[in-house]
Amino acid sequence: MLDFLINLFIIASIFAIVASSLNLLIGFTGVFSIAHAIFYGVGGYAAALTSLHLGTSLLLALLIAMVASALFSVLLALPAARVTGEYFVVVSLAFALVAFTVFSQWTPVTGGPAGLVGIQRVTLLGIPLDSNEAYLGLAVVMLVLVTLVLYVIIRRTPLGRSLQALRDDPLAAQALGKNPFRLRLTAVLISAALASTGGVIYAGYVFFINADSFSVDYGVLFMAMVILGGAGTLSGPIIGAFFITLFPEALEFADLPSELKGPLEQIIYGAALVILMLVRPSGIAGMFSGLLPKNRRKGGPPDAPEGQPAAGGPVTGAATATGGVA
Repeated sequence: MLDFLINLFIIASIFAIVASSLNLLIGFTGVFSIAHAIFYGVGGYAAALTSLHLGTSLLLALLIAMVASALFSVLLALPAARVTGEYFVVVSLAFALVAFTVFSQWTPVTGGPAGLVGIQRVTLLGIPLDSNEAYLGLAVVMLVLVTLVLYVIIRRTPLGRSLQALRDDPLAAQALGKNPFRLRLTAVLISAALASTGGVIYAGYVFFINADSFSVDYGVLFMAMVILGGAGTLSGPIIGAFFITLFPEALEFADLPSELKGPLEQIIYGAALVILMLVRPSGIAGMFSGLLPKNRRKGGPPDAPEGQPAAGGPVTGAATATGGVA
């Protein structure tokens, strides 16, 4: 039972990494992409090839994966960053389909449909991470690091503010001198590089990799995690990833007839997602936003409208308005 739970949390943490990186596009740039599983896959293949030919160093695998994924994302970013809305979705879908075909058929590099086997667990500074518990720790630490990187980018840099301005009002952002194409291109590059880190962990964990793990279905799944958890929040994609990963497994413990268990699980799962989005369109994270205290100034009267004195404050300008007091 413990091994089962560890496996679930490793997979959920990996998915949370990819969903969080996608949230940089969906939640903070206003760009919807179905192709994010491809960058996750590039990271996985890069880690697999590194393990098979260059060694098991985690840092080396991460470096190669992030560079390869960022470069590969240019193929999507250059044409797609010039369009918005549903057009970007269509371009990303076409890109995902083409990339999936390449993964499936480029046998000398990707192993074709059979994939790549013989992948070894990574080592960190020479220390082998050869247990599932160690890999769970690695997945959680990587999730924390990715979240911190996104926090710094979004909250602490001009780039983050520019991306959110582009999301909220593209025309106004452009009028202020922002370059929409350059901003979208930068966002795609960063999100692709971060998504590849999830692929690195996944490849080393399962010892095997093929294109089926990075299909369009996974691209849609990652998008659902972001939207369900709460796009535009740092915690939302993490919540969404764990919910979508763990909830179906929780239904396994329900007392359902064996012949109906599979279909009923899918119906309950789908209905729960629909109801949740109808009740809370802002996602699961939005359910808790109203519970958090607002930032309010302590003490003193409330701010008065412009041009009016605050309650309890001195009245100024009376002499000017009345011509003075005799």
